[in-house]
Amino acid sequence: MKHPSSRAFFAYWDKKRGSARAPDRADIDPAAVRELLGDIFVLSCDPNTGFPFRVAGTRVCALAGCDLKDQGFAALFTDASRSEIEEIATVVADETLGAIAGITARREDGSKAYLELLLLPFNARPHTPVSLTGVLAPFDDECGALSAFAVTSWRYLHQPEKLLPRAIRKLQIARGLMVYEGLR
Repeated sequence: MKHPSSRAFFAYWDKKRGSARAPDRADIDPAAVRELLGDIFVLSCDPNTGFPFRVAGTRVCALAGCDLKDQGFAALFTDASRSEIEEIATVVADETLGAIAGITARREDGSKAYLELLLLPFNARPHTPVSLTGVLAPFDDECGALSAFAVTSWRYLHQPEKLLPRAIRKLQIARGLMVYEGLR
């Protein structure tokens, strides 16, 4: 992570999760990350509607040039990057695995702006909607409203330790001869 906001929020998120894969939503106290709130957002994990924003900080809204509440996160991205960002967000939610991405966007004058995106999961609880949190922070303070967001690089923050729900679903669709190891 290169951006100070990403590093600070990840450190707070990591502290709150303890030995779990992710913290509960209720464990995150906005007052504890007061200075980062402008860069922080929360997304609903609904791929069908493009991961709509539940909450978006003022700086994130300023980057998009509008209030992002209930707007699709994936809609910010170009057609070429939209499926990639949806896949990254789906993996973060399904596998409880954080991700960091380098993002470029176009300024109003046509020049490029460089940003860092941090996506972090919340612990999934029964009877509560699945959601993600994260930081979208520009490296230049004078960005103005941006458009045409594109993913330039990304990586997951932790490797999965075992087969997780997403991998199990992929195995369920396998056809043909399947060999399962068992005990005698």
